[in-house]
Amino acid sequence: MRANSISDKLFSILKPLRSQLQLSAIPSLCSAANGQILVPGNTFCRIKCPEGCLSGSARSFGVQPPFRACWESRSLDVASFLCPCLPASVNLCPSRSNPAPSSEVQGLAYVTAAGDDTPSVLGGPSAAVGSSLAKSGGRGCSKCHCKRKERPPSLDQRGHGTDGLPKVLPREEEWLSEGFSSYNGGGMNGTSTMMDFLEEPLPGVGTYEDFNTIDWVREKSRDRDRHREITSRSKESTWALIHSVSDAFSGWLLMLLIGLLAGSLAGLIDISAHWMTDLKEGVCLAGFWFNHEHCCWKSNTTFTDRDKCPEWKSWSQLILGHGEGAFAYILNYFMYVIWALLFSLLAVLLVKGFAPYACGSGIPEIKTILSGFIIRGYLGKWTLIIKTITLVLAVSSGLSLGKEGPLVHVACCCGNILCHLFTKYRKNEAKRREVSYYFPLKTLWRSFFAALVAAFTLRSINPFGNSRLVLFYVEFHMPWHLLELVPFILLGIFGGLWGAFFIRSNIAWCRRRKTTKLGKYPVLEVFVVTAITAILAFPNEYTRMSTSELISELFNDCGILDSSKLCEYVNDFNSTKGDDLPDRAAGPGVYTAMWQLALALIMKVFITIFTFGMKVPSGLFIPSMAVGAIAGRLLGVAMEQVAYYHHDWAIFSGWCSQGADCITPGLYAMVGAAACLGGVTRMTVSLVVIMFELTGGLEYIVPLMAAAMTSKWVADAIGREGIYDAHIRLNGYPFLEAKEEFSHKTLAMDVMRPRRNDPPLTVITQDSMTVEDVETIINETTYSGYPVVVSRESQRLVGFVLRRDLIISVENARKKQDGIVSTSIIYFTDHSPPLPPSSPSMLKLRSILDLSPFTVTDQTPMEIVVDIFRKLGLRQCLVTHNGKLLGIITKKDVLKHIAQLANQDPDSILFN
Repeated sequence: MRANSISDKLFSILKPLRSQLQLSAIPSLCSAANGQILVPGNTFCRIKCPEGCLSGSARSFGVQPPFRACWESRSLDVASFLCPCLPASVNLCPSRSNPAPSSEVQGLAYVTAAGDDTPSVLGGPSAAVGSSLAKSGGRGCSKCHCKRKERPPSLDQRGHGTDGLPKVLPREEEWLSEGFSSYNGGGMNGTSTMMDFLEEPLPGVGTYEDFNTIDWVREKSRDRDRHREITSRSKESTWALIHSVSDAFSGWLLMLLIGLLAGSLAGLIDISAHWMTDLKEGVCLAGFWFNHEHCCWKSNTTFTDRDKCPEWKSWSQLILGHGEGAFAYILNYFMYVIWALLFSLLAVLLVKGFAPYACGSGIPEIKTILSGFIIRGYLGKWTLIIKTITLVLAVSSGLSLGKEGPLVHVACCCGNILCHLFTKYRKNEAKRREVSYYFPLKTLWRSFFAALVAAFTLRSINPFGNSRLVLFYVEFHMPWHLLELVPFILLGIFGGLWGAFFIRSNIAWCRRRKTTKLGKYPVLEVFVVTAITAILAFPNEYTRMSTSELISELFNDCGILDSSKLCEYVNDFNSTKGDDLPDRAAGPGVYTAMWQLALALIMKVFITIFTFGMKVPSGLFIPSMAVGAIAGRLLGVAMEQVAYYHHDWAIFSGWCSQGADCITPGLYAMVGAAACLGGVTRMTVSLVVIMFELTGGLEYIVPLMAAAMTSKWVADAIGREGIYDAHIRLNGYPFLEAKEEFSHKTLAMDVMRPRRNDPPLTVITQDSMTVEDVETIINETTYSGYPVVVSRESQRLVGFVLRRDLIISVENARKKQDGIVSTSIIYFTDHSPPLPPSSPSMLKLRSILDLSPFTVTDQTPMEIVVDIFRKLGLRQCLVTHNGKLLGIITKKDVLKHIAQLANQDPDSILFN
């Protein structure tokens, strides 16, 4: 009775600490029980306190060694009290083959089958073991069983069931109802055991390998479970409530940080690129860090000579002391080419040596990553650093490329890096891709907030020096006329033709680069293209200036004080009306500018084909806009002169009289820029918004819309793909375009694997394969996952397990779990299969099994299957017939099938 009184007292002490029993409370319990803890109830199980127990450590009991085997929320199992104190891998019972218990049982309890009230204590492999076993005639282990919340079917008068097991008392049931978990083990008769593995996820389980597609359904399910858990815990304590609030606020905080970082980098890149572009022509004596415009801000020169301030010196003036003459021109020419080559070579060497993913625009890869594809390192910190530096160098070199596309890549790198500061984004691949297959309202608001912060940051930096956020601010004085839609549509046709021509030519050149030796010499290619560009660009002032400055000048509406050649008209000031200048006859400067712009157009059209896709950061927005702006300005000046000399024609009657300001050439340049950009990228609505953001010209949306739609129709009539989609297909990225319709009448059985003559589908059975069998399958195949079936004969589907999770789990079990050998059975069920007593320990991997894989029948039309893959973001779906597994369809299979139906090479899909 004394043992029961002690256990009652200990029960009253342990009850308040049932959810978290800290080691700091153990010493007093140990001293109260004379160095031993007696488990409450009549179960004859006690724990001898280990030495670490008396250290007063505040670590949770059983979480840290040496207590993991002793507790782990299961070992001190006051729910069942059926031999709960022993780890499943410990062989306690001595036998002829194992004369002594395992050394791991030191400090653990031992349950005897003795009928008296004096429980035996196991202190390790010592004489105490022999004495305690001797008391029960050496049969103590035979009746020690570890079961999982199993209540004896009937109880005898001594408190034991008819099977000889101790009964579970009502007080013990009270502990069970208050949150104690039971030991989830197997038979403990000294031979056959099983491991309930992966109660807590292992590092790496649930993650994805490089060049693989994420499982959107599983990632979203994980996020919902995490959110439900946080919400339920928020009602338990103040700390949990604070954690819940911080979790909800973390998304907004992340957007704030992304906006600040992206806006700061954008301003830094623009200021640096402007300074380094001017550095090719000269340097500021007042401070070498000033560009040409900033250097002349405080100059006292006249307005017409504002670009010739004494503080700014060209290289010939700095070296020779004068800037006139042939030798000065040659020296400036030479310095221009040298600086261009230096900037471009430095850019390509940095990309090649430190971050190969920093080349190109990045938009095709970003679209693929947002669709769920994994490209490790593409959004990493090294890519961000090198892309930021080399983007400045590439733009400053004078190559026919822009920085707007690569800035998208830079912003995505900022978002990906900052996501790692927050757990819910760091551990969930889908949370970092909320803008791809679905765009929830909260993401829309958060994106708006991030854009607001970035715009505020950019406005604070003021990189353009005009206190405005737009790159090409326009302010036209005259509205457009309805009849002008005809030339606007003509510009749209030109943009569509140019876009189709550029896409085909650039893809052909990039394919040649990938399939020939040309791709092995990226530094040489950049050197040659930069040299040709610089040599051809310097003689023409419209190609010598940066592309952004060129577009800004082409968009400009000529005023009285403009000194550009584009504004050298024959002035008749008697007919001026305020700030509005009438249509005037073109002067010699205008005709010279037209010839120079025509030559610049030819150069830009062809040099951009070879520039885009090189191993340096290269955007396409600005070069495409430049081509369209040049064409638009040429057409606008032509229309202006026709209206001036033939204002009596019928098309001009009623709205364009003599001396009126009818035609605005800058508007034609803006419409042409939108048309060419739309022909290359196939954007429509977003293009109009982008042009409005770049120019601030709200009242010219209708001409922009007309040109954008026309260019898209013309380009689509020649080829359906935009430049970024074409590069996605060229690189073989697994991207399913949501805008394309699948109209073929094929079935799932036509696409699934295995085909009729293929070997059977590789599967894993739920409870009959050994560790060696599973490892053989992993080594002999390269699949990303395996279906789990009941048996090879029935082929009834149980679930799906990922290859990576399987490898990590098996390797970890071999290293850390005793008794796991090559012949150990792996099972994915709740209960272990019946095995002979001499069998080795079994490995339970149910926790890594996806019990709800997406399935379709073999008669499902592929039109529906393709829609499912697009809208749910699946990486694979299983094909069944009457509940039996027939095959599997992966995203790669769908892409290959679409390519094959389009008479394209299905093997161009390179990645899994």
